Amino acid sequence: MREICKVIGLTGQTGSGKTTVSRIFEDCGFFVIDCDKVARQVTEDASPCCKVLAQHFPACFDEVLHLDRRKLGGIVFSSKEKLELLNSLIFPFIIDEIRKMIDEAEERGSEFILLDAPTLYESGADKLCDEIVACISDKETRIKRVIRRDGIDRQAAEERAESQQSEEFFAERADYLIENNGSLALAEVQALAAAEKIKKEHYGRQQDQKHEG
Repeated sequence: MREICKVIGLTGQTGSGKTTVSRIFEDCGFFVIDCDKVARQVTEDASPCCKVLAQHFPACFDEVLHLDRRKLGGIVFSSKEKLELLNSLIFPFIIDEIRKMIDEAEERGSEFILLDAPTLYESGADKLCDEIVACISDKETRIKRVIRRDGIDRQAAEERAESQQSEEFFAERADYLIENNGSLALAEVQALAAAEKIKKEHYGRQQDQKHEG
């Protein structure tokens, strides 16, 4: 466990409200590492990661190794085997970048880091975290949110939902669980309570260590 910097993992299903929770934690002083953005960074045109991916998904790249993310998504979200292949190829690049970002944030004096990672467990990024916050909501609610958010049809949204872990999977592994089936305000209240509790417990342990010393 870190003494200076505390890393909290944020994960959950697509459409479950992670963006809202991430914003609340950022407002509470957490430095946020958005793993979706990290994935985009490591798949910039002609990157080492793209060179590897192009060997297995050539139809998703042009002559300058620009990744067509929509085309790649259409392939992997309709095939469990293809999704697992993609993950095995891209995760090592993402984890390396996350480690660098955590180290840099800690050097700058950040006390709390939120690692926003939809595939936290699949990538092994959970091993970088001290505690886990998970967002869940029922399937139908998530499908409607994804359709509205991403402008895709219902079949595509259902394929994304089916490609992810169940609500029970996240609930069993989380230190803090945020259930987001209702209003945005309700999710915000749960997120704020979790952020404040994490900070309070961290500072409490620091005080206890000082008294013991």
